[in-house]
Parts: sequence; C-alpha cells; structure tokens
Amino acid sequence: MSWLVSLAAGAVTGVLSGFGVGGGTLLLIYMTAFAGVEQHLAQGINLLYFLPTAATALPAHFRNGFVDKKTAMPAILAGLAGTAAAAWAATALDVTLLRRCFGGFLLVIGLRELFRKSSSAR
Repeated sequence: MSWLVSLAAGAVTGVLSGFGVGGGTLLLIYMTAFAGVEQHLAQGINLLYFLPTAATALPAHFRNGFVDKKTAMPAILAGLAGTAAAAWAATALDVTLLRRCFGGFLLVIGLRELFRKSSSAR
C-alpha cells in the first residue's frame, strides 16, 4: 500500500513539474516528512527524478516559445557550477543542519509568495 501512496505522490509532483511549479521540491518534502526517507537519500532521488520530468516537459516549452535561448545558456552554465558546489557541500553537511537549511529556505520562499503583490497590482 505504501508504494501506491508513493506512486500517487510521484504522479502529482510530476504534473506540477510539467507546469514548472517545482514538483521536485514537493516530492522532497513528501519523502522526508511523510515517507521517512533520510534527507541525503531523498535529495539524490529528487535529482534523479528531475531528469526524466524535465526531459518530458522541455519539448513542449520549446514548441510553445517559453524558452529564451539567449538567457538559457548562461543560466545553464551557472546552474551547473552552482549545483556541483552545492552537491559537494550538501554531502559534507550534517543531516540535521541540512534539514534546517531546507526548512528555512521553504519558509522564506513561502512567506515571500504569501506577501507578494500580484502582477496586476503593479
């Protein structure tokens, strides 16, 4: 039965990933808070999860003109460098500290979204 819940969580976060919402972050929360997966393992699974979800969503975004090719390459290069540095740092951090950093990040983003003015008000 637990595999069914995991399957549903993967499907829901996959749909959200297709919309560009950050389904991987939600999957990470599910794995650590509800499925009892250790933080480092959940991060590794999340990274592996991202590859096929991004690969299936990207062609649709290209077709619809939602990828700015001029901006994409610098962002990709910076993302690769940042990812390598952060992955190295994350594997060296204590799991408790890593969880607290991730929780703090989620709180900051959540508060920012909660109090952000809508684009129509600008």
